[in-house]
Amino acid sequence: MRKVIAAINMTLDGICDHTVGLVDEELHQHYSDLINNAGVILYGRTTYQLMQFWQTLLKNPSGEQSMDNFAVAIDKIPKLVFSNTLKDTNWDSAKLSNQPLNTKVMELKQQSGNDILVGSRSLIIQLLNNNLIDEFQICIHPIIEGKGLSLFDQITNRIVFKLTKSKILHSGVTVFYYEPTPEKITNR
Repeated sequence: MRKVIAAINMTLDGICDHTVGLVDEELHQHYSDLINNAGVILYGRTTYQLMQFWQTLLKNPSGEQSMDNFAVAIDKIPKLVFSNTLKDTNWDSAKLSNQPLNTKVMELKQQSGNDILVGSRSLIIQLLNNNLIDEFQICIHPIIEGKGLSLFDQITNRIVFKLTKSKILHSGVTVFYYEPTPEKITNR
């Protein structure tokens, strides 16, 4: 059975925004490795449209190896987009889901292959609320942003996790790897 891995960046004050953070070669390498070892990545429309930036580096490489490598990794991995408004993905390795998120995730989990990554806040919240995350990788940036979208403001139940490992990057960014415990959800 494939694992569902939620992977996301967050500031110290809980802000989740793909445009803030301490992005460097080591962080790009971390995410390139994660993507290269996965079978598919799931996105909501907003994050998917942000990630389309990487297509420009395929045509016009930046010259920064870590960024160019990430662009290749994100291009190669199959992407499944959950959107009610997009009509076309405009990316050969991406397609729109023809099923609701929970149904599609349950189907993907039963298939053989590498793990399923989830890279959008909206999808991570839905899957956490429905007990469908097997591993949670949260990359904490040592920044207080002060404004923006909170990662956990729409969680409906208490979820208890066990820390399985951590990794500290030279920038001070820390990646925490968690798994839900058997006492996963307690209704509030």
